[in-house]
Amino acid sequence: MARDLSDGRGAATGESGGRAARLLADLERAGEVVTDPDVLASYSHDQAGPGMVAVGRPAALVRPRRTAEVQAAVRAAARHGVPIVPRGAGSGLSGGAAAIDGCLVICTERMTDLVELDPASLCARVQPGLINAQLGEAAAGHGLRYAPDPASFEFSTLGGNVATNAGGLCCVKYGVTRDSLLGLEVVLADGSAVRVGRRTRKGVAGYDLTALFCGSEGTLGIVTEATLRLMPEPPAPATLAASFESVGAAGAAIARISAAMAPAVLELMDRTTLAAVERMAPQGLDDEGIATLVFACSDAPGAAALAEVERMAGFCEAAGATLTVTTDEAAEGRMLMNARRQAHPALERLGATLLDDVSVPLGAIPALLEGVEAIGARSGLTIGTFGHAGDGNMHPTIVYDAADPGEVERARAAFAAIVELALELGGTVSGEHGVGSLKLPFLDDELGAARPLQRAIKRALDPAGVMNPGKAI
Repeated sequence: MARDLSDGRGAATGESGGRAARLLADLERAGEVVTDPDVLASYSHDQAGPGMVAVGRPAALVRPRRTAEVQAAVRAAARHGVPIVPRGAGSGLSGGAAAIDGCLVICTERMTDLVELDPASLCARVQPGLINAQLGEAAAGHGLRYAPDPASFEFSTLGGNVATNAGGLCCVKYGVTRDSLLGLEVVLADGSAVRVGRRTRKGVAGYDLTALFCGSEGTLGIVTEATLRLMPEPPAPATLAASFESVGAAGAAIARISAAMAPAVLELMDRTTLAAVERMAPQGLDDEGIATLVFACSDAPGAAALAEVERMAGFCEAAGATLTVTTDEAAEGRMLMNARRQAHPALERLGATLLDDVSVPLGAIPALLEGVEAIGARSGLTIGTFGHAGDGNMHPTIVYDAADPGEVERARAAFAAIVELALELGGTVSGEHGVGSLKLPFLDDELGAARPLQRAIKRALDPAGVMNPGKAI
């Protein structure tokens, strides 16, 4: 049965004009304070599907540049009982940065310092507003790499990446943000700042609070600094593209590849997404017989990379691939991967998009793809699916007319059906985008008896419930 995605997202705070005025008078040391209604409106939402997430009116926005200013803002909000909505670049897709009425938005986009880059220790310390790609560029200057690479790496902030435990194309081999996170500085709900974690590669002293804060979506505190693991820049990859006439054959190939090796990239794209990409930028891939395209890369050293993708091609051909192409030429590899990278932009050209991030066990990928096709047929909406085949994290993307209330409701129902399908297949409601407010209605089904435990942790760190209320748990 379809869920009402608006459950738990109400914006009532009971904030009075007098309380707002007292808050504003108390923000003197919190950095830049903004009350212009037009600016507040632009900072009141993220990139969740239009019409899918309730958005309230903030009392004010602060844009601090240092930890002490974040502390001042949090303490002022706590004194006046004002809820806090932390925010980075606003590139999230789950409503995690959606404002509620009378809240204080604390945006860390101006905290952009690369505090330290230590090539000898293979780590960097950054403020939360630094863009993912900016750290990548700085690391590359030392022959190093920051591994997490969400699709939004050119504009998403590292603080936001930590808040959602962001993933990306390369996480099948190198892991998600948590796997590259060594330590954090966090401002808690009472305004105190605490450092958790360490700079060392190993350490088991105490509970792993760094991992706890990573992915907590601003409900436990606000990240003001992160210590991140770097790695040597891997060799240029070799690349594979393979087409299949059925999702089952593609799933079999993915399973064989995953069982035999650790590719640097293992992605797929369904026929609906492929058709959208061809309409936007024709690449000669629009074949009615193609049900799924699989893309893979190996960054093994030297000739081993091409040998590895050729071995992957053999697995694909044994599973029934109609065509396989391999190359160790960098330009050709970028060309082959270009179609996958254009998946979401191509679907966005068709209308408003509601982009999901469910994850299922690898063996359930074919069932998920077939189920999503059936949901699309029942809803009468275009749903294109692409994603990270190597770890089962798929992005079914619903295209709809945000100005048509009927289509909005059909999109809402289709989204709910996809999430419920993923849970039935043994999966999770969110692989990398976070729960935000969009997926709260489904948490009981996934977390079960563990949800009260999660709420107990929330109460221990935020007893007044002021940190991003109505999100994540």
